[in-house]
Amino acid sequence: MSNSAHVFDATEATFETDVIQASLTTPVLVDFWAAWCGPCKQLAPILEKIVASYNGALKLAKVDTDAQQQLAAVFGIRSLPTVVLVKDGQMIDGFMGALPEGQVREFLSRHLPAPTEQPADEPKPAVVEKPEGAIARLRREIAAAPDKPELKLDLALALMQGGDADAAQVELDALPANLVEDAKAKRLRNQLDFARVLKAAPDMATLRARIAQDANDHAARDLLGVRLLLDGNAAAGLDEFLHILRTARTWNDGAAKKRLIAAFSVLDDEDLVGAYRRKMASLLF
Repeated sequence: MSNSAHVFDATEATFETDVIQASLTTPVLVDFWAAWCGPCKQLAPILEKIVASYNGALKLAKVDTDAQQQLAAVFGIRSLPTVVLVKDGQMIDGFMGALPEGQVREFLSRHLPAPTEQPADEPKPAVVEKPEGAIARLRREIAAAPDKPELKLDLALALMQGGDADAAQVELDALPANLVEDAKAKRLRNQLDFARVLKAAPDMATLRARIAQDANDHAARDLLGVRLLLDGNAAAGLDEFLHILRTARTWNDGAAKKRLIAAFSVLDDEDLVGAYRRKMASLLF
């Protein structure tokens, strides 16, 4: 626990006052964590450093999910760490996993003015590289430094971007345990899961016909959502998942919520993701 006045523990009893009400004047970043969670320990000092740089314009609420299980359940926390930004009394966005400092600052910049002073060593935006070039470069780097498994994760991502899902899966399966919960690994796993879902799935016309015949054919609507998502019509795909969440929230063990969260992790359109996170939250809370 930090000694900063801007970092505090939140409980079920204090959450309404210290987080919801307080966010009407000062945005609050809520960190759902647990003592046994390694990535939580990696993320905590990053969050505290960033909050300190806002000089009181942002607060950090720490929620120990082991001690505050009911509070974690209300927010549907299934992965740690999970970070939620509460502003003007509402949850407006969030992310899962131990992101690096630059990505956390980028996340906050979409909703808050930048702090008065930015760190001098903030990383520069990465240079865009074609998948073929990235694959060749990473294979050279792995040959030169085989003891760096993080390079193999980068290779798996490049292979997926290059359209070689099978090779990406092989690299993903070979990752050491400490990288299995990495945010990039989770994103790749979700991309591969979406691709696998459609291997034996009906075409889009067939799925639309099934839904037209039976609006409660949630399996068809789920597959249609995945097809739309992977065909580049992300908003339409997310709308199908939201429809299932709205009308049959518990269908297939809450599959619609899982689909939405997985989709958020693979989409690069931050404005679209933020809008649909809020729509999902309005249905859940």
